[in-house]
Amino acid sequence: MKTVLSSATKTVLIGPDEPFVIIGERINPTNRKKLAEELKRFDFSRVRADALAQVEAGAQVLDVNTGIPGADEPGMLKGAVQAMMEVTDAPISIDSSTPEALEAALPIYRGKALVNSVTGEDESLERLLPLIKKYGAAVIGIANDDTGISNDPEVRLAVARKIVQRAADHGIPREDVLIDPLCMPIGANHNFGRITFETMRLIRQELGVNMSIGAGNVGFGLPDRPPLTSSFMLLAMPVGLTAAITNALEPEIYRSILAGDLMMGRDPFGKRWNQNFRKVSAAKAAALGAAAPAAPSAASPTPSPVTGR
Repeated sequence: MKTVLSSATKTVLIGPDEPFVIIGERINPTNRKKLAEELKRFDFSRVRADALAQVEAGAQVLDVNTGIPGADEPGMLKGAVQAMMEVTDAPISIDSSTPEALEAALPIYRGKALVNSVTGEDESLERLLPLIKKYGAAVIGIANDDTGISNDPEVRLAVARKIVQRAADHGIPREDVLIDPLCMPIGANHNFGRITFETMRLIRQELGVNMSIGAGNVGFGLPDRPPLTSSFMLLAMPVGLTAAITNALEPEIYRSILAGDLMMGRDPFGKRWNQNFRKVSAAKAAALGAAAPAAPSAASPTPSPVTGR
């Protein structure tokens, strides 16, 4: 099953036989004071810079969130989406559960967007699914409902099944629904990883839909988080994870995803792995060249090591 996302000029496919899709997480004001201040002033210069940097680092889709308490989320989201479309052709994941914000941003988007996200709560489904259908978007459905987040994979599967069915009731096809099986901080409970992997296995087996997850959550509260994020995604790929909202700017995370694609036969002859290696090597060589001292000229002979003259 393939999920198709697009901008005006570029299409990205999400599926078990496609390269793993990185959804860049950086355009989010949470814990980013300067970005939040700029968004409230409708200054989108940092949004543009973040969009370009993430695409350069390997993100195929870009998430955008402008949820700041007390601020004009609809206006900021519309402006941010417009700014991103001006500088990159990457499809956009519009990260809001506010109908007014989606009504502002979705009409101006040129292409097929991803909406992040709905939950299994009846209110969330009935408020947001009609908008997603109206604008022809795909959607991420999070496997929790009015009862909260269950630690039972079977319960999470039941919520995922409900989301897929409700989407179908609104005319949204199964291939346009990605399920987030929930990634919880492993430092809070050492079983959280196992629970998520089993949830993924069940969703793949019984629903067959694509899955995306906020991968960085796994290491929340722990030191040295990138290896935890990388390991989590490598373990999740074989049980059905096809995309993740994560930090493409972290080299270790990006290399792990490339390695996973190569090991799972989604990078024929290691083309993408080799391209990245050459790119990184060239950047290192350029940096070393820029830092090296200039060679002495004929007019300025090297001083004698004995006399200094």
